[in-house]
Amino acid sequence: MLGWLALVILQVAAVERVHPGAEPLGAQDAPYVLDGVPRWMPGKGPMRCPKVPLTLYRGQILKYAGAVMVHPEFAKHLALFEEVARDTAIEVYGRAPKAIRHLGTLNCRRIRTWPELLSEHGLGNGIDVAGFDLPPLRKRDPAFASTPPALRGPLQVRLAHHWQPGASEISKAHAHFLHLLAQRLTARKDIFRVLLGPAYPGHKDHFHFDCAPWRLVSI
Repeated sequence: MLGWLALVILQVAAVERVHPGAEPLGAQDAPYVLDGVPRWMPGKGPMRCPKVPLTLYRGQILKYAGAVMVHPEFAKHLALFEEVARDTAIEVYGRAPKAIRHLGTLNCRRIRTWPELLSEHGLGNGIDVAGFDLPPLRKRDPAFASTPPALRGPLQVRLAHHWQPGASEISKAHAHFLHLLAQRLTARKDIFRVLLGPAYPGHKDHFHFDCAPWRLVSI
């Protein structure tokens, strides 16, 4: 009980100053272990990221194309993300992705557009997702007959190329998958607090997801 109360106090203190454009967390938001870690710093000069526990995470439901170094609590949220991505891919393509393509997690740096603010990557509390790789459907797979022939082979879904649908059946399917995934993750407030995508400056080719002590959605 005391531990939970301490997290609530830290959370309240942390959200007194939030990322520009973000919304403070509400009473319905569950406390998170990194809420009380300071993010604000001088905008120039040397910096040092807070020391936090880290774990090498390869994926629980879906695998990452290269293991990621993240905070152990963030790994739990990634597993929830993997579940939504798997279910959405099965709905659209008839099978789950074989790999999540990412652009990195742990990176001790400031936010480029807000140099007074520590990036969540500096805490192992964020990930940049560029896309997904899907295996080919096999003839014995239950979804083979109902899946259009163009979608049966190995597929590479990338935000850089497929967020806006093209004329082909494959391009339209990829855009549908990415938008549907974004909608479902946005609706699941228990997974990520910050969700950025092509609508946010500097994110044309990837989703950024994190669990900062505020809420910001721009996909």
